[in-house]
Amino acid sequence: MKFKWSTIYLVLVFLLLYTPIFYLIFYSFNSGGNMNEFTGFTWDHYREVFADTRLITIVLNTLLVAFLSALIATVIGTFGAMGIYYTKRRRARNTLLSFNNILMVSPDVIIGASFLIFFTFLGLGLGFGSVLLSHIAFSIPIVVLMVLPKLQEMNDSMIMAARDLGANTLQVLSRIVLPSITPGILAGFFMAFTYSLDDFAVTFFVTGNGFTTLSVEIYSRARQGVSLEINALSAMMFLFSLVLVSGYYVIQQRNISKKQKNRHKRNLEAVNMQ
Repeated sequence: MKFKWSTIYLVLVFLLLYTPIFYLIFYSFNSGGNMNEFTGFTWDHYREVFADTRLITIVLNTLLVAFLSALIATVIGTFGAMGIYYTKRRRARNTLLSFNNILMVSPDVIIGASFLIFFTFLGLGLGFGSVLLSHIAFSIPIVVLMVLPKLQEMNDSMIMAARDLGANTLQVLSRIVLPSITPGILAGFFMAFTYSLDDFAVTFFVTGNGFTTLSVEIYSRARQGVSLEINALSAMMFLFSLVLVSGYYVIQQRNISKKQKNRHKRNLEAVNMQ
């Protein structure tokens, strides 16, 4: 077997990334009250999570914000990507794309502080609405970057052919453009959803009193001392993310298989015609 440094490097990177997570999950089953020594197996910390109604409410609020922000950002981001793609002037198109990319690389702390100043200037109260609007805003550039490559891969001659056959704009959009870029739209939705779930820095600035998300709540509780209840909750959120990523992978593989089948079918039809 050929020795590869790249394999060792990848193994070390994954060990570095996943060891703290599995360490945290391992101690979520500890019957002791700390992470110094494993004294025995127990489900008590998971029972405590489900018995804490405030924590369950925060989890549901977090999922609601993530779902709504991802859904709205996907719609806006998809049409934004189309707007950039169909901008005829190259300089204008590159400028729009640069503005989109600047938001992607801007520090979350700066974005969060900016939203706080903006909402305060407008006199809007902080809470569910401010968190939702902030998450929609920082998710849109992610969706644009996911959809744009699919638009560039799309065969524009299909649109021209549909126009020649008398299709209107709505028919071209619903029957040609959207089906062609569906993998990018799904990828954008899942990425926006996970970004919203994970976000702490922006949410910390715009939550206000009376409303919070899971990341901010975990931070607040961790400051008061490490609780194994947090370990149990983090373990469940990790499993949820794993299921989410697996679901996206299955959908992506199904789309690839469907495309391969269609391509094979077209090739067979072409051979039969000869």
